[in-house]
Amino acid sequence: MATEPRLAVLDTTMGTIEIELYWQHAPKTCKNFAELSKVGYYNNVVFHRIIPDFMIQGGDPTGTGRGGSSIFGRAFEDEIHPELKHTGAGILSMANSGPNTNGSQFFITLAPTQWLDGRHTIFGRVHSGMHVVQRIAKVPTDSNDRPLEDVKIVKSSIKN
Repeated sequence: MATEPRLAVLDTTMGTIEIELYWQHAPKTCKNFAELSKVGYYNNVVFHRIIPDFMIQGGDPTGTGRGGSSIFGRAFEDEIHPELKHTGAGILSMANSGPNTNGSQFFITLAPTQWLDGRHTIFGRVHSGMHVVQRIAKVPTDSNDRPLEDVKIVKSSIKN
């Protein structure tokens, strides 16, 4: 039996972020993220939203925050687990526009964000490269939280 890949790697224009995936708690979400990564879906996609002391958000190939799709051809359901909480920096969660609206967009927290608990699927955490996440968080933004300079995921990949 094949084991699920443990790590996702985001090579960005500011450095590499390795993410441990939580297959046990969010298998459908991890499968979506891993498959999109394998086919290059996230390659050359920008982090389109940066809010200091909150999160960095990416995964939308349109770069607008309104695009993206899942491997399932539609939005898919949340995988919420009460034991997983947004307790600090480095938590990987799905961005959504309400319950069961997951697609391809994700965010990485920069601080505790407990108000998101029960509303966003947590499916991993930064394993290494938190300093890169923090560098991205310092990029100047406009009044809509859009970075003034592009920070891109050059390549996403999966490894065991």
